[in-house]
Amino acid sequence: MKNLIIRVTSIIFLYFYSSIVLSHHAFTAEFDANAPINITGKVLKVEWINPHAWVHVEVEDQGKSTIWMVEGGTPNTLIRNGITKDSIKPGTVIVVRGYQSKGKLCLPRCIANGRDVTFPDGRKVFMGSSGTGAPRDGADPRERR
Repeated sequence: MKNLIIRVTSIIFLYFYSSIVLSHHAFTAEFDANAPINITGKVLKVEWINPHAWVHVEVEDQGKSTIWMVEGGTPNTLIRNGITKDSIKPGTVIVVRGYQSKGKLCLPRCIANGRDVTFPDGRKVFMGSSGTGAPRDGADPRERR
């Protein structure tokens, strides 16, 4: 009976631990440091979830609409950088500077890692997360010089 309890407990632990490990990724595993993007569009939706927040942006270009899913840092990181759940409201037009994903581009949606976001009032806020492997460019205020 004791062995059965140990086995079941181990299986449960491994199941939950493996999902945590697999759910996070390094920047270089998914995004291309040589493919910077600069998009301007209307916010459709914000997902304030761990391990990364997501901002869905609709970009209009010559009458064609493209939806970008922009990954930000963790909600905790974003709050410390001055972005709250209410900072990015649907309908707001923002400018996002970041890096495109390595995967199948724009199928069905374009995916990017957001470096910083510029609001309509001109305020610019860092939205990435430190230590991800993203290129250092001085946008992260915590970055060592």
